Amino acid sequence: MKFVLSLIASPAAPVLDDAVVARVCRDLGLGQVETNWLAKGIACDIPIETAGDVQRRARAFLAGEPIDANVIALGNRRKQLLIADMDSTIIEQECIDELGIVAGAGEEIKEVTRRAMRGELDFVEALRGRVALMKGLAASAITDVIENRISFVGGGRTLVQTMKANGAYCALISGGFSHFTSHVAGVCGFDTHQANELIIEDGVLTGEVAKPELGGAAKVTALNKLADEHSITVADTVAVGDGANDLGMLGLAGLGVAMHAKPAVREAADTVIDHGDLTALLYLQGYAKAEFAE
Repeated sequence: MKFVLSLIASPAAPVLDDAVVARVCRDLGLGQVETNWLAKGIACDIPIETAGDVQRRARAFLAGEPIDANVIALGNRRKQLLIADMDSTIIEQECIDELGIVAGAGEEIKEVTRRAMRGELDFVEALRGRVALMKGLAASAITDVIENRISFVGGGRTLVQTMKANGAYCALISGGFSHFTSHVAGVCGFDTHQANELIIEDGVLTGEVAKPELGGAAKVTALNKLADEHSITVADTVAVGDGANDLGMLGLAGLGVAMHAKPAVREAADTVIDHGDLTALLYLQGYAKAEFAE
């Protein structure tokens, strides 16, 4: 056995059962195999000898069902470095959109964000334009957004704490803003965080971001730098994100996961989670639920 077909459902809808697994095995012509349940109702590994087109066929078979199917190599399965995007990945919102709403430019900023995350606009140029629309906004709006408008994707803290408990280093690298990454990193327990710096003068936003502005290239740089610092290879890393500015790090990491991602990102990524929460990244690495650090 060199690979597993990983089947993962959402913890909120644990619909994966023996009957589903048996149907998948029959459809793929695997016969009777010794499956490994990582969490009953949620996550199961099916051993396979070759990857072939198993992933494509499994996804086609499960189309319409809330179950993610990914083929994962068993070699070097548990990773030693996590690089995570923040907006719409670790948290459910785009912080710049939430600030834009408070600033009275919410719809305009949201549309630019949507286009930038789909890869239709240059990320840094889109960042500058959106931040300019918030010129004069009281800096206290940042605290208001953090306290009242931010919610977390399920499983984020469990993901970080479990990987750290098993010796991994966890970094939150965002094209968003450091005020937010500082808060999110603290809640989840990330070892470090990096993001853009909003310039504030006399208690208000100037409409500018400190240079250099951080986009997709900064995430790739951070992944390479942290891998070097921890004396590991990029094959030892897992990256997770949802937008076009995450594609570079997803393609570079040993395990790059498109998490509830934009269509172009989903199509480009080898590993996709559409239904599970962030604990899916632990199941993809072969962790059983009993091993989770809560």
